[in-house]
Amino acid sequence: MIDLYYWPTPNGHKITMFLEEAGLDYRILPVNISAGEQFKPDFLRVSPNNRMPAIVDHAPADGGEPLSVFESGAILLYLAEKTGRFLPADLRGRKTAMEWLFWQVGGLGPMAGQNHHFGIYAPEKIPYAIDRYVRETNRLYGVLDRRLEDRDFIAGDYSIADIACYPWIVPHKRQQQNLEEFPNVKRWFEAIRERPATVRAYDRGKPWATPPAVTEEARKVLFGQTAVSVGQPG
Repeated sequence: MIDLYYWPTPNGHKITMFLEEAGLDYRILPVNISAGEQFKPDFLRVSPNNRMPAIVDHAPADGGEPLSVFESGAILLYLAEKTGRFLPADLRGRKTAMEWLFWQVGGLGPMAGQNHHFGIYAPEKIPYAIDRYVRETNRLYGVLDRRLEDRDFIAGDYSIADIACYPWIVPHKRQQQNLEEFPNVKRWFEAIRERPATVRAYDRGKPWATPPAVTEEARKVLFGQTAVSVGQPG
């Protein structure tokens, strides 16, 4: 059994997608990030960065005590190694899947996240910031489109690279991106969207999928924390 600390964000969807694809037994423990539940001491022990998703594997491969893993990219890699699925076994294929996994966690996710922040959540609309992140998101879509020009999936076969990237393309309209401009991404996106495991994964998040009102209090919880405010030395 795997406990999944989850909220229906792109990073949360990554993990339900993998778990549904692999058929692993798991239960969802919702972490309402708009209400500040990610800052509770019990969650901090699982995820020291106060961010979801995180997991606790109650049956780790070494047969030892339950094992916690935080950071979505690390979780995907852990689950791929645990199950022997969605990560190529050969040196070169594994290298490629890892490159694109880290491309997502270091590039596509952060840049699209800033796109969302300045375009939707920021109390003050700053044209320079909005333009900067919309353009960078656009560039990254172009990188992915070129990668998919002559292959069905990012690393050849369907892998954790695809699982990592897909949820960050789902909100393409919020990111002010037009998939018609990226035909290879569009083809890839539609193929993954239709996978039964993807459908099940997104269905699992529906009970918590209503976006919270962007109130001043919600902004403070989501974006105003410091080390001192969450009870850490500072």
